[in-house]
Amino acid sequence: MATLRVGAVNYLNTKPLVERLTDFAPDIDLSFDLPSQLADQLAAGDLDVGLVPVVEFFRGDNYTFVKNIAIGSRGPVLSVTLFSKVPWAAIRSVSLDEGSRTSAALTQMILRKRYGVTPVVEPLPIAAPADDLTTDAVLLIGDRAMRACLPGYRFAYDLGEEWTAWTGLPMVFAVWAVRSGVALGDAEAAFHRAKEYGLAHAGVIAQREAAALGLDPGYCRRYMSNIIRYDLGPAELAGMTRYHELASELGLVPERARASGAA
Repeated sequence: MATLRVGAVNYLNTKPLVERLTDFAPDIDLSFDLPSQLADQLAAGDLDVGLVPVVEFFRGDNYTFVKNIAIGSRGPVLSVTLFSKVPWAAIRSVSLDEGSRTSAALTQMILRKRYGVTPVVEPLPIAAPADDLTTDAVLLIGDRAMRACLPGYRFAYDLGEEWTAWTGLPMVFAVWAVRSGVALGDAEAAFHRAKEYGLAHAGVIAQREAAALGLDPGYCRRYMSNIIRYDLGPAELAGMTRYHELASELGLVPERARASGAA
């Protein structure tokens, strides 16, 4: 089998999905980058499979996905937070983490569709501090969001919790998207084996990763074991479909319903 170029995010919530992945499939060439960069690399043909924001799955050119694997939530997600100085309906300006695309679109959906406000949107560069921004709100994702406190912001809205409270559905943030024309072959089983192995060793991963993140190992374990959902079943697919509907109404993705295209 030819080398399969696979890209993933180097966040804590992805660790169970890539644990020993290249052991289970030695032909996989695994690299790491930001969610937004992975999406661009997949679209450019520089990757065959990418753990990409779900919004980019819908923007992609006939992507499929590895079945029953996702990064999602059914309620609070902890790693996607909108910090705000004012309540939702009073937000008139928002800074969006440039590493995010699914959550950036989700923020705009909630503001525009649920609260009827269309704020001025500004990018927040990856390395830029978020403590002293002039916007009413700022979106942070990933490990950065988990560490952030931002005492100058009165509210800290968990977007996984906000989505489920609004729609009654799980939120899917990312999937293993497969570029059109790519055949996974035997490597498909490796993605499932890595997921199974990673979740079974969440405690080991937490102990290993916590110090570098400046987080408590117990907190990291609970996050991976009890907060993040790694399945992509019927409820999650319904959540993806609803996300697509709302995003397409706002012109954020093409108007083509598809949330069932397993590789």
